[in-house]
Amino acid sequence: MTDAVLEIAKGLCPGQDEGLLKKLCEAACEVLTGLLRDGVKPEDCGGRFALAAAWMAADWIKDCGGTADVTAITAGDMSIRRESGAAGGKLSGRAMELMGPYIRDTGFVFRGVRG
Repeated sequence: MTDAVLEIAKGLCPGQDEGLLKKLCEAACEVLTGLLRDGVKPEDCGGRFALAAAWMAADWIKDCGGTADVTAITAGDMSIRRESGAAGGKLSGRAMELMGPYIRDTGFVFRGVRG
């Protein structure tokens, strides 16, 4: 499965170090596999698993580049604007949405109130 993820990630991150990209793809596969519902395997998710893992790896490699929070660059008087959390995590969030039908609930669950 990692090979399929790596091929997609190469398309998303052209020119990136393949060794680093492969490690990130492996890590993304491990993260997603750990979130799968009981009895669900990566192969059961069709192409969603590979795409979601590649999106996660691409998001992580983008964060490694140090420009994840840059929202604007102006060359004329040289200004760079950074906003915390502005860009980082977008692909990872989309990956989790894509895998929604196959992963366990990991967010807040309201179970009731004693009265």
